[in-house]
Amino acid sequence: MIEACIFDLDGVITDTAEYHYQGWKRMADEAGLKFNREINEQLRGVSRRQSLNIILQYNKRELAEKKIEELMKKKNDYYKQSLESITEKDYLPGIKAFILNIRKKGIKTAIASASKNAEKVIQNLNAKELFDVIADGYSVKKTKPAPDLFLFAAERLNVNPSESVVFEDAQVGIEAALNGGFFSVGIGPDERVGQAHLRYDRTEDIQLEDVLALNR
Repeated sequence: MIEACIFDLDGVITDTAEYHYQGWKRMADEAGLKFNREINEQLRGVSRRQSLNIILQYNKRELAEKKIEELMKKKNDYYKQSLESITEKDYLPGIKAFILNIRKKGIKTAIASASKNAEKVIQNLNAKELFDVIADGYSVKKTKPAPDLFLFAAERLNVNPSESVVFEDAQVGIEAALNGGFFSVGIGPDERVGQAHLRYDRTEDIQLEDVLALNR
């Protein structure tokens, strides 16, 4: 029986991907770094540090730690400014109703996001009551594709991975779920999340019956 559903935040509950892109783009332009939407796709689901590493590798640049910290802060400041515009209207289609439905069935819920701004986004969505646990970029040291974030959420929920389903829109997130022994639901194209146990193109396509049948 499925005891818990663990959700990534960006791309599953709401979509702040464009805010991330604009933040990285502005930072990169000011730092003289090449950055475009193709590179941005490689940043999906990974930490801020890993994201900047990918950008620097693409540009064949090495920077001192102080400069790296400066650029990460600059990007995050731009991103946080854009988060002020998020409201309850910004849930992805169907996902709030899905979460309310599973909670009525006694299934526990958690957020597991690599973002260190997850609390702010959840607050602006007025979504705190939807989740029993919030795991974010401050919760663990190893980020996806390591399973640590999902394992942390499961431990806090007091459930086993084999009784839990992870909802993700990123390849590294699906890999993390599989690495941790979780069932997984991918949101997005097959080439990105096709490794998941179930895959849907959009959040409004998720079928509760299929999710609950995963460990029968």
